[in-house]
Amino acid sequence: QVQLVESGGGSVQAGGSLRLSCAVFGYTSSRYRMGWFRQAPGKEREGVASLDSVGSTSYADSVKGRFTISEDSTKNILYLQMDSLKPEDTAMYYCAAAPGALGALLRRSNFLYWGQGTQVTVSS
Repeated sequence: QVQLVESGGGSVQAGGSLRLSCAVFGYTSSRYRMGWFRQAPGKEREGVASLDSVGSTSYADSVKGRFTISEDSTKNILYLQMDSLKPEDTAMYYCAAAPGALGALLRRSNFLYWGQGTQVTVSS
């Protein structure tokens, strides 16, 4: 079974940075869609950033210019570099994957596999 394992979360002050990592186990594919989602207390899970294997990327408006999604496809690792963090970025962050799919999309229904999440807390 495909497994996604997030790491890199933690507690930082506003203005700080974190880099999240997602290690993908159980499959390899020449085409895929990968993404990051987050869910804050009392809110719906929302798409943060996504990419696909042909170079497309998408970002939520709330993180454009601050977050960068990237990958090491050889190692099957997805990254989310988060800079200029704000308290409203506080959430559980989830990695998601869709093997065989293309298009940098940001809906939960566009992904098949999910990690367990890593907590990001940004203090004011």
